[in-house]
Amino acid sequence: MNNFVAAIDQGTSSSRFMVFEANTGKLITFHQVEIPRCAPNQGWVEQDANVLLSSILTCIDGCVKNLQDMGHSPSQIKAVGITNQRETIIAWDKVSGSPLYNAIVWMDTRTVSTVQEILSTKKQETEDIRRISGLPMSTYFSATKLKWLLDHVPEVKQAVDLDRCLFGTVDSWLTWNLTGGCNGGLHVTDVTNASRTMLMNLETLQWDPYLCDFFGIDVKLLPEIRSSSEIYGHLLSTGLAGVPISGILGDQQAALVGQRCFKPGQAKCTYGTAGVLLFNTGSTIVPSTQGLLTTVGYQLGPDRPVVYALEGSIAIAGAVIRWLRDNLDFGGSYEEMVKLSESVEETGVVFFVPAFSGLFAPYWRSDARGLICGLTEFSTKSHITRAAYEGVAFQVKEILSAINSEVGVVPISSLRVDGGMTVVDHLMQLQADFLGIEVLRTEMGEMSALGAAMAAGNAKGVQVWDIFTQSDSIPGHAFQPRITAKAIDRFRFSVKNTFELLCDITNKPHLDTTVTARSRGPRKSKLLTALD
Repeated sequence: MNNFVAAIDQGTSSSRFMVFEANTGKLITFHQVEIPRCAPNQGWVEQDANVLLSSILTCIDGCVKNLQDMGHSPSQIKAVGITNQRETIIAWDKVSGSPLYNAIVWMDTRTVSTVQEILSTKKQETEDIRRISGLPMSTYFSATKLKWLLDHVPEVKQAVDLDRCLFGTVDSWLTWNLTGGCNGGLHVTDVTNASRTMLMNLETLQWDPYLCDFFGIDVKLLPEIRSSSEIYGHLLSTGLAGVPISGILGDQQAALVGQRCFKPGQAKCTYGTAGVLLFNTGSTIVPSTQGLLTTVGYQLGPDRPVVYALEGSIAIAGAVIRWLRDNLDFGGSYEEMVKLSESVEETGVVFFVPAFSGLFAPYWRSDARGLICGLTEFSTKSHITRAAYEGVAFQVKEILSAINSEVGVVPISSLRVDGGMTVVDHLMQLQADFLGIEVLRTEMGEMSALGAAMAAGNAKGVQVWDIFTQSDSIPGHAFQPRITAKAIDRFRFSVKNTFELLCDITNKPHLDTTVTARSRGPRKSKLLTALD
């Protein structure tokens, strides 16, 4: 019988359990459950931690049944990896096993006032934090969310005082529950998820005393940091009881592994709810001067070296299409949204900056909000939808330009892409046009799950997937740039000024999201001058 390796993929929009054939990466079966989000206040984004767990259990049961219906045995699964939405944080009671508050999702901006105060009053400290953790001060990361829980949720503070509280990212919450929960569950995380908290030292790969003290976090509340590929424990109380959990990576780093970006200079971009581009810098920690993040790419075994990466994150990618579909009723399905966008050859000077949760790299403006410019009486749903796709593609262009500007970094000649949005040929061609380089879409679009499975199957003690002897070439479809450099420059000028306009608006002390560009009096932006 062939060996299988499975992956738990807990994302912002859905949970999945996927089963792959070891070494070939062939997808055998999967089960998926959509996950709701709630927004109790403006800028807040939460999810029920129990729903995250129960959805994974449902997916595991569904896959076990699928395997049996296909004539396979669950015993063919030799290991399970976990990949997860990063920065999302959960606090729970280690005695009762109950969450003490909803999971605060990575895109949540409730801590914007805290971040602004730190940036305005503690400049040296923010520089130290970035030097140690590789991360700029932002609502994006876990540390400010943990501080908010301690400061505003009495149940969390009480549990801390009673020594009953545990903190963790989604991988920690799942691993703790799947390995026993209150009865000996393992409180662990891996270096990639830990590197997104703003609490880990990039050099030591441990929780940093200075960072923890700055945010008022007791280290004993945090999980043990481990490598991305090793046997942490074994599944209990599922149809796969006894199978080792032997791989953990944050979703974007898992995609870096799945894309086989094992050499310095290789890069991938994942288009999911958000968009993330990761560039392998090898064993070198590259401090960014261009608004990028310095982060851990992966560490595929406790006895293997850590690999670092530069990262550029887009807060909103696929979520903007979902917003148009659900909030503005632009289409009944994603297929209809694609048809709308493809029905026009240009946006008709409509530009869309989908900064619903602020602007991430390279701007890092947590107070920014979404902006649609250039509307005329001739503008239609099609123009706005196309502008949304172009807004995503341009933000990737901004990140790639920042990476290429870093000292000692060789310009990228090809970009590997994955994620739900990559099924849209129209977007991928736009991306190749804007970048001016090849965009390679893999045949298997869900590379985060594949990367987690590869890490799990390659772990010492499992070793059913030898990922380092395989070719790093990826089968897929290559999109080549078609439009001229002059056309690219003209588009870049127009969209760049849209971003500048957005930053002009958000310079106001208290952002009024109803303000329009033409309501600001005699001052006229470059964008409006161009449109006139």
